[in-house]
Amino acid sequence: TALDYFKKALDIWKQTLSENHPDIATSYNNIGSVYQDEGDYDSALDYLQKALNIWKQTLPEQHPNIATSYNNIGAIYKDKDDYDNALEYYQKALDILKQTLPEKHPHIASNYNNIGAIYRDKGDYHTALDYFKKALDIWKQTLSENHPDIATSYNNIGSVYQDEGDYDNALDYFKKALDILKQTLPEKHPHIATSYNNIGGIYRHKGDYDTVLDYYKKA
Repeated sequence: TALDYFKKALDIWKQTLSENHPDIATSYNNIGSVYQDEGDYDSALDYLQKALNIWKQTLPEQHPNIATSYNNIGAIYKDKDDYDNALEYYQKALDILKQTLPEKHPHIASNYNNIGAIYRDKGDYHTALDYFKKALDIWKQTLSENHPDIATSYNNIGSVYQDEGDYDNALDYFKKALDILKQTLPEKHPHIATSYNNIGGIYRHKGDYDTVLDYYKKA
């Protein structure tokens, strides 16, 4: 398996390189990512923290690898439903990115999106919307208007409005997402089906059952 090969590589590097060598950090990171994919979050966290410790000792404080490492660890905490720690690591990553990248860089948008998702999970919809809209603002300025990330952003914002019970705004954003998906994906793509379901769900909340059926049948 991938894990076996990564561990064999790590074993060789640990015998032949200094203990803080960047290749060892990369190896820890690779192993952590496999554990994350397997759902073994505690092992993933252990290896990703080891990678971060090496990078913090050997790289400049604002190095992109350190920001990536913070993001990876934040994602593990999110998977573990530990939202406070997830937020802390995502914020650390964002602080580095804001100091090292242009203000409107897509990586910064991705981080705003990550943070927005945490606030949504915590039930803080107002703050979630704020971060999702910051992400959307950057993506609209830096990506093509029909880019999938913009559709995802519209869906995220629509979902928060739905959570808040603001069905008119939810519908508006879900339809914007659907418009992009229909222009950029094959007609039978699962994302389009999901989009029809999202819109159908809003019409159900609004009590418009004829339209609900129409969208659910399309899905």
